[in-house]
Amino acid sequence: MTTEQSTSAYVWAAVQDAPVRELFPGIRARMLWEGDNGAKACVLEMDANTCWQGIDVHEPGPEEVFVVSGVFNDGDRDYPAGSFIHAPAGSSHVPQTTTGCTLFLFYPEG
Repeated sequence: MTTEQSTSAYVWAAVQDAPVRELFPGIRARMLWEGDNGAKACVLEMDANTCWQGIDVHEPGPEEVFVVSGVFNDGDRDYPAGSFIHAPAGSSHVPQTTTGCTLFLFYPEG
């Protein structure tokens, strides 16, 4: 039995072509996808020696983080490239980096 799959509903984006939005000095977001239910995926680029201004609170839902390159620090510990972090809804942290880093972020509930 063979199954045919359609890719016509796929949505894709190239990071280098995604619009850039500066969130704080040295911290940029590139939106890759937004779903109907508020879900979204983006790449966050953090230059060396940058820190989020204030506390990043995960509401209404969780945040999924994959460290693509560099070393990310959540205010408590370092996460090197290849690390995955699940931050549950209602949790918070202060994103920062001394080396610079690139993160893939997914928000399943917005």
